[in-house]
Amino acid sequence: MRQHDAEVPDANATYVFAVCRDPDPSSCAGLPGVTHEAPVRLLALDSFTAIVQTVRARDFTDEAWQSRLSDQRELERYARAHHDVVSAVAAACPTVPLPMATVYHADERVREALAKETDRFRAALKRTAHHAEWGVKVYAPPAATAATAATAATDDADRRTGRPVVPTDRGRPAAGAGLAYLERKRGAQRLRERSQEDALRTAETVDEQVGRLATASRRLRPHPQPSTDRRVQILNATYLVAEHRSEELALLTRTLRERTGAEIELSGPWVPYSFVGEV
Repeated sequence: MRQHDAEVPDANATYVFAVCRDPDPSSCAGLPGVTHEAPVRLLALDSFTAIVQTVRARDFTDEAWQSRLSDQRELERYARAHHDVVSAVAAACPTVPLPMATVYHADERVREALAKETDRFRAALKRTAHHAEWGVKVYAPPAATAATAATAATDDADRRTGRPVVPTDRGRPAAGAGLAYLERKRGAQRLRERSQEDALRTAETVDEQVGRLATASRRLRPHPQPSTDRRVQILNATYLVAEHRSEELALLTRTLRERTGAEIELSGPWVPYSFVGEV
């Protein structure tokens, strides 16, 4: 979230959704944007066009946004409205999306500030033109997940008992129980390490293969899984892929699923937020 020059509570301000080249005015016609009080419109810059909307400055002060951050439903409404405008424009022409809540005091301030980013916008538009962003999430193959769960269960049992118990007919620990315990622990550790290594190799294989097809890529932190989801995420990445290679990407992910046995989730196409840099 960015805020610029929205300090005057009773004034209007200019909300900026994106910067693009040669937009079709009809692409954003009728979109509500983040407010119903003014239409989404085009603002000519020296070399590009900004997609903007007039808003009330008081709705974008630090205090207003702190309050909105605590209201999940309201925050999601703004995020969806922002994304809808960016997506509509990006479907019609090369577009650089700006972060949600990029607000300036007036149109002229927009022109002044964004003029300083001309080189970045030009490079981003060139890089992302006729491309889309695709997300790839990979989860460990079932065998690796089962092995990890099994070793975890063994460790949990050992923690509960405090020591291994191998009963004899007389109900006493058998001779060599300590050695058996150590061997079992070593075996569980080896199995866990082997499973982790296999999962890492699977992640690297998927990333390498998809990366060869993509123009650019970014590795992201694995998403935390709900407590009810026992899957282990081993790759969370996003890729910039040329539009004409989207079918090739879908085929590749299907092939990698069959080859590795891993669960691979492909999502997209998205506006290439991850590959346009920061304002």
